[in-house]
Amino acid sequence: MVGTRLTPQRETELYGTVLDLLREVGYDALTMDAIATRTRSSKATLYRQWGSKPVLVARAIRCNKPDASQVADTGSLRGDLHAMAALADDARMQRDVALMRGLFHAVHGNPDLHEALREVMVEPDANGLQVLLDRAVVRGEIAVDHPALPFVPHMLVGAFVARQLIDDRSVDRAFLVAFLDAVVLPALGV
Repeated sequence: MVGTRLTPQRETELYGTVLDLLREVGYDALTMDAIATRTRSSKATLYRQWGSKPVLVARAIRCNKPDASQVADTGSLRGDLHAMAALADDARMQRDVALMRGLFHAVHGNPDLHEALREVMVEPDANGLQVLLDRAVVRGEIAVDHPALPFVPHMLVGAFVARQLIDDRSVDRAFLVAFLDAVVLPALGV
């Protein structure tokens, strides 16, 4: 974000409004005019602060999302992954998964949205997860060249997509912990 004069409280409020609008109308029908009106901002301010609709949407989704890299070292990968899962909020995950389903569809026709989501959502999450995996390598829990190591982010994203597709349910903490214990950790030989 370009230099902002928004207070953190106002920024959080604005992001919440963007997400509400996104849930109401979907990405394609969401306009900067509608965001400006609903947030009582000027369109010029929105563009000055975020540069584009894709970046504003990605940052709104990212707002207040837990950061795995901030998980304290528990002494084991299992402990670190469980601590990461404990940061999750079931209600928020349910709302976010529904929102992301709609955005995944919009990504196909909008390369700018795809890039913004990768930059603001995917890369920070992958980097945070990598911090936990690197700790496990340093501790000797996983070999640095373990063949499953590069696929851990894919496994986790797959869990979120598959749970909805197969079970018609959103991921919650209990499912996430069970998935980590039954799939991710055994795949890594932990």
